[in-house]
Amino acid sequence: MAKQMERGQNRGRLEVYLQFTRPFTLWPPALGMVSGGLTAFGAAGTNLTPDPLRLALHIALGALMAAVLNAASNGINQIYDLPLDAINKPRRPLPAGSMSVREAHLITAVLYAMALALAALVNWMCFSLALVAAIFTWAYSAPPLRTKRHALGANLTIAIPRGLMLKVAGWTTVKSFVAVEPWAIGSIFFLFLLGAATTKDFADMKGDAAHGCITLPVKYGVRKAAWMIAPFFVLPFLLMPLGVHLGVFTGNPRLLNGLGVGLALWGCYTVWLLVRNPEELAHTENHPSWTHMYLMMMALQIGFAVAYLV
Repeated sequence: MAKQMERGQNRGRLEVYLQFTRPFTLWPPALGMVSGGLTAFGAAGTNLTPDPLRLALHIALGALMAAVLNAASNGINQIYDLPLDAINKPRRPLPAGSMSVREAHLITAVLYAMALALAALVNWMCFSLALVAAIFTWAYSAPPLRTKRHALGANLTIAIPRGLMLKVAGWTTVKSFVAVEPWAIGSIFFLFLLGAATTKDFADMKGDAAHGCITLPVKYGVRKAAWMIAPFFVLPFLLMPLGVHLGVFTGNPRLLNGLGVGLALWGCYTVWLLVRNPEELAHTENHPSWTHMYLMMMALQIGFAVAYLV
């Protein structure tokens, strides 16, 4: 009986720890690494090794690394956002009291160490990008920098590691990052997230304003902020046909052109959701535009991989 109770308690703790990592958010970065590796595999140029099994292993390690690093980022964010989450998201483990801050620090440190170890198993390029990305995630949440307090700084420290560098890190599982193509591809993701990352801020305005986080909605109001980020849901994808035309992208030109136009149209629909009733953005935990942002990111990752493999 005692052992059964102990197993139940352990299972309960594991569920709390899993909730702390925010599992839904771990899939996009893992997919980004896989997409980056597959895109590199189909791109022009020489692979780092002719052994396909070794390349597949590196891509898998990279995907796991990205998921673990994102879990660590979620952890440090929740530690330093505890006063905000007590207002905005009281059901999360820390404000709900189901996890101590000490536990959170320990789990987050272990996750960071695991992520960097996994990146090192791939190669030095992947490790260097993972290390810089880890620093960005720390700078976003933790003092003294805590860039999330400032609208532009917050979006930059999201878009650089999760947009630009994630795609390039995936590329390094197969090919060298000393080339224009991976950085050009990553720039599209960067520009998209530079604006689209703000969708998470609308529902957090009360807590953010109370604790000095001057996000775009807090600084300019929901209506103006919605219009400010609208172009970032459309214009980055129109750069894809341009990249094809200039010969920067070596994937299937028809698929890349179609992907760019299709995502731009999807972005127009998401913009409509944003601006049709901006006040609604501040009264929902996760506005539909936030969900579309995640889905568009995943569609872009899958689309690039397919366009470079066929």
